[in-house]
Amino acid sequence: MSKKQIGLFVGSLRKASYSKVLGRFIEGLSSDEFSYSMVDIAELPLYNQDFDDHGPVPEAYVKFREAVKPLNGFIFITPEYNRSIPAVLKNALDVGSRPYGHSVWSGKPGGVISCSPGIYGGFGANHHLRQSLVFLDVYPMQQPESYLANVNTSINEQGRLLQID
Repeated sequence: MSKKQIGLFVGSLRKASYSKVLGRFIEGLSSDEFSYSMVDIAELPLYNQDFDDHGPVPEAYVKFREAVKPLNGFIFITPEYNRSIPAVLKNALDVGSRPYGHSVWSGKPGGVISCSPGIYGGFGANHHLRQSLVFLDVYPMQQPESYLANVNTSINEQGRLLQID
């Protein structure tokens, strides 16, 4: 059995984001069965269908789509902004879903982890993202659901994840 390649998509641009800390932690969980790697979404230009319809398609779109297409599955790690996902993550979903009929997301499993310094752990973002993933034909893992509340107390001063009970 070959090792499954799982892409990690972090929905935050902030240098010291809690989502990035979680992503780095998950990368370290690679095993004989699974390999986890972060996929950079920070430099993607905002999606504009004119690029796909009339060209030229930005090189960043091409590289992103080529990087995502061979992946066996996805884990989306997101903070919550105004009860939703950050624009950078939504943009990555849009870029990967086009051109129509050539989505890099379709038919693959995905997990969602949300985090927040608040008590709800990004509940709104988690569910909003799941709604988009279903439309994109990603099969979101139903259980267990992952909401990391009070994430600011789960990260040490060196930016490392503390043990979570």
